[in-house]
Amino acid sequence: MKLRIIVTLKNGVLDPQGKAIQHALSGLGFDGVDDVRAGKIFELDVADWTSDSAIDEMCRKLLANTVIENYRVERA
Repeated sequence: MKLRIIVTLKNGVLDPQGKAIQHALSGLGFDGVDDVRAGKIFELDVADWTSDSAIDEMCRKLLANTVIENYRVERA
């Protein structure tokens, strides 16, 4: 089973990487970009019998810092 884990910063958490990207885009002439938030995507190929709780545990223990990040799982 193929999974895509999307990890993003929670609202209110400062995103210096996103601000740097926004600044760089402006420097390249793309002035219409009002905000940029950076994140991560993990693509996993797991056994079909992998439980939702095991997938959730992977995310909480390693893939996302749940203090400052949210994550969602998409099944491909």
